[in-house]
Amino acid sequence: MSITVETKTADLFLGGEWQPAASGATFEVVNPATGEVVATVANAGAEDVDIAVESAQKAFESRRWHKLPALERGRILRKVADLIRKNNMELAKLMTHENGMPINMAMFVEIPMVADTFDFFASLLVQPQGEILPFSLNAPSEHLAWTMKEPIGIAGLITPWNFPLLMPAWKIAPALATGCPSILKPAPETPLSALKLAELCKEAGVPNGMLHVLTGTDEAGKAIVSHPDIPKIAFTGETATGRKIMEAAAPHIKRVTLELGGKSPNIILDDANLADAAKSALFGIFYNSGQVCQAGSRILVHESIYDEFLDTLVESAQKLHVGPGTDMKNNLGPVINEEQHEKILEYIQVGQREGATLRCGGKIPEGMDKGYFIEPTIFSDVTSDMTIAREEIFGPVVSVIPFQDDDEAVKIANDTIYGLAAAVWTNDIKRGLRMAQKVKSGTLWINTYQVLSPTVPFGGYKQSGLGRENGIQALNNFLETKSIICNLDDRAMTLF
Repeated sequence: MSITVETKTADLFLGGEWQPAASGATFEVVNPATGEVVATVANAGAEDVDIAVESAQKAFESRRWHKLPALERGRILRKVADLIRKNNMELAKLMTHENGMPINMAMFVEIPMVADTFDFFASLLVQPQGEILPFSLNAPSEHLAWTMKEPIGIAGLITPWNFPLLMPAWKIAPALATGCPSILKPAPETPLSALKLAELCKEAGVPNGMLHVLTGTDEAGKAIVSHPDIPKIAFTGETATGRKIMEAAAPHIKRVTLELGGKSPNIILDDANLADAAKSALFGIFYNSGQVCQAGSRILVHESIYDEFLDTLVESAQKLHVGPGTDMKNNLGPVINEEQHEKILEYIQVGQREGATLRCGGKIPEGMDKGYFIEPTIFSDVTSDMTIAREEIFGPVVSVIPFQDDDEAVKIANDTIYGLAAAVWTNDIKRGLRMAQKVKSGTLWINTYQVLSPTVPFGGYKQSGLGRENGIQALNNFLETKSIICNLDDRAMTLF
């Protein structure tokens, strides 16, 4: 079986083969631009997780991946990257089909980052190295101490629907680079992109058993998190779900990394270039219809430029095109499903009830009753205690909040349970760097937004998560450190 846009039914990817769910259960994938069912996919359960674990454990113990020379493993990961680039149009169509992302965004933003991720971790494949350590002992005997890095074992990977190819890549690539077999459970809204990625990994030469993709709803995810033979869990998604994963993983003391929600502040100081800041702020919040964990959903603007900036932002937002992602002229596609659509529209109503001023958007675009479309929405006169300023909406809705000085901007920026990302706009770089030291976020941009690279760690402060993805730091998520101490003396040391 090959996954394409025309795929109407799809099985699980288990042990390098396509297999139906053990129970025979399936679920439907819906195109958010039309509300129509586009595919029926196998719905994995606990039994399928057991099968995947057995296969992964055999792959791990046989060292079928580790037996390959490091340079060859690196070549395989680079071939994955090459195949992603070669299949970029097919991948972009798949993502637009099941996620609604505008096809130009898929082709020119997400897919290049996916390929770069595999290239980057291919370059790090020989990086997990130990260290020679200084060793002192109150005895005459001599000792040598060093550390080794070893893969943890099977990694359970659970990813969201907003970036259906990038989020799996951020986890699969470092897991393979460190030698961990992986069991991926993609979001039920976007299983086809993940299955296509698994297909390309197999084509590139990743051995059977090193990657499994279990499409499904809740049962498979819960079984992965609670399975005693899966020591590592990596999750991206809602903060509330992250808490449940920590609880479920606790009995087995699993190694857990979490990339969770955000309510990121985009701070516009009074000396900023307003045209550049406004243009970037649009991309910061409306990229992928606002369905981005680090979206700049709170724009903090100095009161002296508040009205001017707001007028510019609103005027620019009203020029954005909303429609199906298959049309390259559209800037915003639909939101992911009916539930999310209704949730976002309710947040817009709450914002108005609590006293915020709706400056543009706030409704379904005219003539787009099919699918789940929402106009780009901007609120002014927002205060930090309002619901729309505190809760993650995960849609094309932004709150513009005034501040008097830098200290107040920092206070407002940090007044949240989240700490994933932030930005500062200023022509005074020293001022920007001072702000960067004070704002509590895992990523902070100065005079830009939404710029990411697999070479740079990504993750959050506070309830935005645990650990870091990307960068060399990501390798440690999948590695154990073993200390080895060797006695160089001819006699064993003993106190007896």
